[in-house]
Amino acid sequence: MSSVLYDAQGPRAKQRNVLYTVVFLLCAAAVVWWLYDSLAEKHQLDWIKWKPFFTSVQPWETYIWPGLQNTLKAAFFALIIALPLGALFGIGRLSDHRWMRVPAGVVVEFFRAIPVLILMIIANAVYAEYTNISTDARPLYAVVTGLVLYNASVLAEIVRAGIHSLPRGQTDAAKAIGMRKGQTMVFVLLPQAVTAMLPAIVSQLVVIVKDTALGGAMMTFPELLASIRPMSANYGANTIACFTVVAVIYIVVNFALTSFASWLERRLRRTKKGTGAVVGAAPGGGLETIDAPALNVEGERAV
Repeated sequence: MSSVLYDAQGPRAKQRNVLYTVVFLLCAAAVVWWLYDSLAEKHQLDWIKWKPFFTSVQPWETYIWPGLQNTLKAAFFALIIALPLGALFGIGRLSDHRWMRVPAGVVVEFFRAIPVLILMIIANAVYAEYTNISTDARPLYAVVTGLVLYNASVLAEIVRAGIHSLPRGQTDAAKAIGMRKGQTMVFVLLPQAVTAMLPAIVSQLVVIVKDTALGGAMMTFPELLASIRPMSANYGANTIACFTVVAVIYIVVNFALTSFASWLERRLRRTKKGTGAVVGAAPGGGLETIDAPALNVEGERAV
């Protein structure tokens, strides 16, 4: 059966696709077997190396849980600071005033071009030289600062792109009822752009969670990935097992974030479709909410 996008496959094309599928599955099975055989040969799959994670709570309480707490703490602080900063700079880049638009663009492009690890190292040096922050707390401050500077710049571009993606008629309609530009941005554009921006914002949140590992690699920040080295040393050099457990935890955390974001996006879309409220101009020059009548599928007013 043909469609607008492609023609229906013939017998030879179907045979080739079946052949390609079989070849791919065989190659994938060969790679999996090679990995399994290599690990088994190096005794990395011996039960003694995996036993501590299944028969004892000590590695979880001593290494994994504290590291996960620090990872989530750094990611949380970075997100709640970077989100409003990103929105502020993103809106600033859309300003009609050159004195606001140009500085916002310079800040965004500058910090977006610098690797986040360099920002962390610079922040750590600045805190060590010019502040009285303790040595134990300094890595957390440096990691959060680097993540905020970089991700706020990226989020600013996400906000700007989300607002630009809206139809021009939204702004024109807001102007037609007498709304100022600030009111248009707050009451019309941003609420609609949030749904469009949500997947990109969640993707950036996943990046923030993973980038906390840079602090553990370079500045002794005791996050989740940094817990592998002492944990492996205390449990028979089971490095592969430690990396596997930590990788699974990262997958679970990031999958939970993306699943929550998907649920939230669907809920926002249903809410916007189901509401009958519209924003209109009040007689005194302000704004008021008007309950629009419900319509049936033919567009007529429901009884």
